Amino acid sequence: MSILEGITSPADLRGLSRDELRTLAQDMRERLIDVCSRTGGHIGAGLGVVELTIALHTVFDTPRDQLVWDVGHQAYPHKLLTGRNAEMETLRKEGGLSGFLKRTESEYDTFGAGHAATAISAALGMAAGRDVLGESFKVAAIIGDGSMGSGLAYEGLNNAGHSDRDIIVVLNDNEMSIAPNVGAMHKYLTSIQRNPLYNRLRSRIGDLVDNAPAPFSGVSTLVRKWEESVKSLLTPGVLFEELGFRYFGPIDGHDLDALLETFAAVRAMNGPRLVHVITQKGKGFPAGDHGEKWHALPPGHDPATGKQLSVSTANPAYTAVYAKGLAELGAERKDMAVITAAMPGGTGTAPFAKAFPDRFFDVGIAEGHGVTFASGLATRGVRPVVTIYSTFLQRGYDNIIHDSALQKLPVVFAMDRAGLVGEDGETHMGLYDIAYMLSVPGMTVTAPKDGAEMLGLLRAGVEHTEGPFCFRYPRDASPDVPGAIAQIPATPYATWEVVRRGREVAILAVGTMVNQSLKAAELLAADGIDVTVVNCRYMKPYDEVTLNAILAGHTHVLTVEEGTVVNGFGAFISSVIHRQAPTVRTSVHGVPDRIVYAAPRAKQLASCGLDPAGIADRVRALRDSEALAS
Repeated sequence: MSILEGITSPADLRGLSRDELRTLAQDMRERLIDVCSRTGGHIGAGLGVVELTIALHTVFDTPRDQLVWDVGHQAYPHKLLTGRNAEMETLRKEGGLSGFLKRTESEYDTFGAGHAATAISAALGMAAGRDVLGESFKVAAIIGDGSMGSGLAYEGLNNAGHSDRDIIVVLNDNEMSIAPNVGAMHKYLTSIQRNPLYNRLRSRIGDLVDNAPAPFSGVSTLVRKWEESVKSLLTPGVLFEELGFRYFGPIDGHDLDALLETFAAVRAMNGPRLVHVITQKGKGFPAGDHGEKWHALPPGHDPATGKQLSVSTANPAYTAVYAKGLAELGAERKDMAVITAAMPGGTGTAPFAKAFPDRFFDVGIAEGHGVTFASGLATRGVRPVVTIYSTFLQRGYDNIIHDSALQKLPVVFAMDRAGLVGEDGETHMGLYDIAYMLSVPGMTVTAPKDGAEMLGLLRAGVEHTEGPFCFRYPRDASPDVPGAIAQIPATPYATWEVVRRGREVAILAVGTMVNQSLKAAELLAADGIDVTVVNCRYMKPYDEVTLNAILAGHTHVLTVEEGTVVNGFGAFISSVIHRQAPTVRTSVHGVPDRIVYAAPRAKQLASCGLDPAGIADRVRALRDSEALAS
């Protein structure tokens, strides 16, 4: 039996020798690589923090002491050591372990998070709560250097340093977030590792002191103190010290002895302190490439190489279609720029970045800043396309309103991962963008039914000059394989498309739900129910002419959207219909007002009634309710 198999809780670590802990680290890496080859998941960050996780759980009295892991990407080793090793095969599966931290999953998961940079703020809140209630325990936030590019992290640091509370921040510095880190903080944090002056100076001082003749050996203490003074001028610690933190590091994050001794000393202290740990993201992965492609891997890959064991024959993903079209449109439009927030690969903006580096801007994990930055670009006549996951763009909502909409600046928002996202689970669901964008004054809100229409809306957005414009697309394969964007015209502004004509019931479908509704119409036709299906690609402004025609020829309307039913398109257009045609019966169909947990995307759609069978059932229910009423 491996050492890992004998670990049922962190308490088991405290009786192991240092050599046994090092063997445990190897066991954990092998387990993570093996499990993630089948389940998929965010493997890179976890492999980098194995020794760090062992040290933290060995030194700190968890779960009484509170460890607050940022994002959750780092937390797979934490799950292994906190009684969940046997369940790791269920990772990211329906009813199984979450791919992130989850308070309801374990008492060791002190704070749930799927978005970056929350750990310091949450940990400070826990420390304040401890002090208010007169309790006594330690609180440590473990945050990646990529998250240090987020304003929320700075806000937390600033408040924590000023508060003088007993709190520890562990800065896991691996020079990566999802993509390689950008920004001044990244350069600052890596300066000590790469500063040739400091490294040469330290080496020379060490040689002089170690080889000093006996009469001069007494000066070694003085020289070492001087060396520390020089270090304070050249290391990242200066910034953190000025913010009110006592700084320790940088420390080799794979040296268990150094980690254990440092954390034991730091735990015994009080006040704000920060431990700077240098780790290697993806450490131990046999493929040897620890860049963005190993941040997260899909299920079904070779654990030795990271390559997919079977090649998909499905149509390209919406993101891939977008990536190709974006780069092609960039060649047409020299005034076009693209902005993303630390995810050029995930958002499909990497091809544009490669082709037009002077017009590509990765702002780091700083979505709000990215929106306002894009708004500044727009004031100079540049046409910015902000490409961010729907769930992450929520963090820039105030910036969208205040900096883009109120100033009527033509910023285009391309929202990837809109709708249900499958195994990534509840933290990454893009279910709210329709609702939050519809409420923004002057915002054009759209969704394509397929890849070609997405490119047509992209072109329409870049050509639009009267305020901000957004479109959403899912984490799914495109139902079509579009050609070059040069052959795809802009989707006519504020227009709908009647894709199937019927009687009595009209389905007003949004985006991904157009094709699902067409399939539902086929099922209904077998029952003698003939429905109209409308592609409501422009939700705001809507197509008044087509809507009026629909209301004149139908007694029932069903709206269908892959987003929350609360304040979504259905709620919006129902109020319009009620004013214009109060006798038309209207029903809203979408994602219910509840949390949707990890499961295959197809199963999530079915559970929400957003597959063809579910949509057909809603149409039948509409007709049945009318029959009962009569």
